[in-house]
Amino acid sequence: MASHPKHFYSPEEYLALERKASYRSEYYAGEIFAMSGASREHNLIAANVTTSLNTQLEDRDCEVYVSDMRVRTPDNLLYTYPDVVVTYGESQFDDTAVYTLLNPTLIVEVLSPSTERHDRTKKFADYRKITSLREYILVAQEECRITQYVRQASDTWLFQEASSPEETLHLVSIDCDLALERVYRKVRFSTQGEKPS
Repeated sequence: MASHPKHFYSPEEYLALERKASYRSEYYAGEIFAMSGASREHNLIAANVTTSLNTQLEDRDCEVYVSDMRVRTPDNLLYTYPDVVVTYGESQFDDTAVYTLLNPTLIVEVLSPSTERHDRTKKFADYRKITSLREYILVAQEECRITQYVRQASDTWLFQEASSPEETLHLVSIDCDLALERVYRKVRFSTQGEKPS
């Protein structure tokens, strides 16, 4: 039996479909991928990060967006919905409907078993094409661990990791702190190991 050729979509076709869809999909290099629902832990972590950043940034020229804000890479190859996005200064969009953000300063992804490898490798490589992006944060949901990448002047990325509930990561790009105890508040890990209080 002959297989059907794969259909590749233009960014314009994807956006037209996305505007009418009842669920969110991501776009990469002509392919569209439906997004699945997130676990309890994933949702708690994303909400905790958002709450912490919103509180610290409420009187500053920053905006914090949750997972419904679409981000586009400059080459139009990737349209995606990060878990948390922060802009510093005026947010820029590629359309009047302000659904596709162009200038994230900080992106936070909450890792899941099915996305962790992709978020750490290919997606990070694509995010690095966004010149406004200064910091990339990966938050594990199956253990207490946050990975931080900070863009340096030489366009290299400085790596740091925290894995204890007593630790706090300083977010250089927006001058905020992420206390791991707060990030993992009410999260129950399925594996054995240290749990936040």
